[in-house]
Amino acid sequence: MSGHSKWNNIKNRKGAQDKKRSALFTKASRNILTALRTGIGLDSAIAKAKEINMPKENIDRLVNKFNAKKNNLISFFIEGFAPHNVPVMVEVETDNKNRILAEVKLFFKENNGVVGENGSVAFGFDRVGEIELENALDEDKELELIDMGLLDYKDNCIYCKMEDLKKFEDKLGTRGELIMQSKMPVMLENESQVEDILDFVERLEENDDVINVFTGFDYEQKN
Repeated sequence: MSGHSKWNNIKNRKGAQDKKRSALFTKASRNILTALRTGIGLDSAIAKAKEINMPKENIDRLVNKFNAKKNNLISFFIEGFAPHNVPVMVEVETDNKNRILAEVKLFFKENNGVVGENGSVAFGFDRVGEIELENALDEDKELELIDMGLLDYKDNCIYCKMEDLKKFEDKLGTRGELIMQSKMPVMLENESQVEDILDFVERLEENDDVINVFTGFDYEQKN
């Protein structure tokens, strides 16, 4: 989910250790699948999965399942609205378009969302590069990146044009990803609504054919 790190404090207060472990496994699985699709960084993704004690059989199942269907995979976006009218772009990769469409539509219906027509949400997002940094940029570094074409820097993430992502990765020595960034985020009213969206996204990402879920919301904590 684009900008998910911003909400970690809210997310971490919510819950039990087993849920945190499940979230780590989901992220590790997604990193392995990304490496398989791109052909880049598979050894590193598997090593990181092992560091969080993901079972070997889980890793093998991911790799074998991907290899079994890779020649018939198609990628596309499903657009819709999550609870509280938050716009959502769901990136899927599947060997059965009708099945994943039916599954996502049912999920939205059962979780207070609605799937929209093509173009109903996409106009509110831009395709950009995102790199999450471990440490904050100092002023000189930020100015240097601005000269390179930096679009934005917030919450320890830098944003650039999609065609410039490789240039920024090389400069920072950190891998990024292409995301859909909301141009008109819905402002949520309280942490409970943020939790609703985080739960919605987490459950949606449990579908093996869902690659990414990009949401358009913001929240400003009140004193």
